[in-house]
Amino acid sequence: QVQLVESGGGLVQAGESLRLSCAASRSIISINSMGWYRQGPGNQRELVATIINGVGTNYADSVKGRFTVSKDNAKNTVYLQMNSLKPEDTAVYYCNAYEWPFGNSWGQGTQVTVSS
Repeated sequence: QVQLVESGGGLVQAGESLRLSCAASRSIISINSMGWYRQGPGNQRELVATIINGVGTNYADSVKGRFTVSKDNAKNTVYLQMNSLKPEDTAVYYCNAYEWPFGNSWGQGTQVTVSS
């Protein structure tokens, strides 16, 4: 498996932006998909955005047009650019990597808090 370390979370006001980073411990070229999930207070963990190798990107309806997921293979890093943040985006954001046959790897999470 791969170790993942998130950074970039924080406290912002509604309408502002944040960029999350997820640094992997090794090359991410062979990883089937990488992306971001989040878990808000009292909620289950949900998909935010993923990049699937050879396919493209996938976004939750609630973030389409506001969030952009990208990756830099040379830096072994995945990013989540979050614009026009809303209070309902408040959650712990987790980086995820899926690689066959090893399965899922998760980061420790980074808190994003959006005040109204």
